[in-house]
Amino acid sequence: MDFGCKNNILRSLKDAGCAVHVMPANATADEIMALQPDGVFLSNGPGDPAATAAYAGPQIAKLIDQNMPVFGICLGHQLMALALGAKTHKMDRGHRGANQPVQNLRTRRGEITSQNHGFAVSEETLPKELEVTHRNLNDGTIEGVSHRDLPVFSVQYHPEASAGPHDSDYLFDRFAESLS
Repeated sequence: MDFGCKNNILRSLKDAGCAVHVMPANATADEIMALQPDGVFLSNGPGDPAATAAYAGPQIAKLIDQNMPVFGICLGHQLMALALGAKTHKMDRGHRGANQPVQNLRTRRGEITSQNHGFAVSEETLPKELEVTHRNLNDGTIEGVSHRDLPVFSVQYHPEASAGPHDSDYLFDRFAESLS
């Protein structure tokens, strides 16, 4: 789903072995499912995630309810969390730049990431189905989540931007593996 997708994201998905079909932000779950996808990617984009979730959230929730593998980046991360019942909040300053430290809580490894967002997922509203997988090392905000039972995950940062330069490439491979 294209909420303002960057070409480098599409290239990264293709490099991971995905065939890509771009759908508009206002596509319905039925329109997407009619294409018989193996998974759905939720792209980055500008704006207030709550405003976009007003129309996209119910569609994303329907896709997740059908056990569809879903991977979200940046706005896509926020939309996925909103679709599952979390809330977002406007940050005082946001995260900007190509040198933002994030820790993968599963591997305990640090990643240098590229970020450009002014909203974050509010941890106190996170539903029990979502596990925090990545955390910002500067301010402790959520940088990634994964569904505990479904093939659904997302990150707040831009793994395609190669800030690390390859610290976060594994996310595209993880998504491709969830499709088989």
